Amino acid sequence: GEAFMSLLAHKFRGKGLYLLDEPEAALSPNRQLAALSAIHQLVEDKSQFIIATHSPILLSYPHAKIVLFDGTGLSEVAYEDTEHYAVTHDFLNNYRARLDRLLDQD
Repeated sequence: GEAFMSLLAHKFRGKGLYLLDEPEAALSPNRQLAALSAIHQLVEDKSQFIIATHSPILLSYPHAKIVLFDGTGLSEVAYEDTEHYAVTHDFLNNYRARLDRLLDQD
């Protein structure tokens, strides 16, 4: 995670096009927030990002175009309509019931 953050902070420059595949894989939630901030600074400096991600944190970037790839093809989807948002939101708001069901602890 630290190597990616160093790359993001020191190697990426404005006016670039960056393709990232699941950059959140080695990042804690706090580091994902830091990455989102760094990405924003680069976007402000005219960079563009195409990111394949499962992270609801990275998906939340304002004005991002979120494209869903599934068996029917490609479609644009709103942040709140993504499976990643829905599952995370539901789990965080109902984690005890979800854990009981997942771990079979009625």
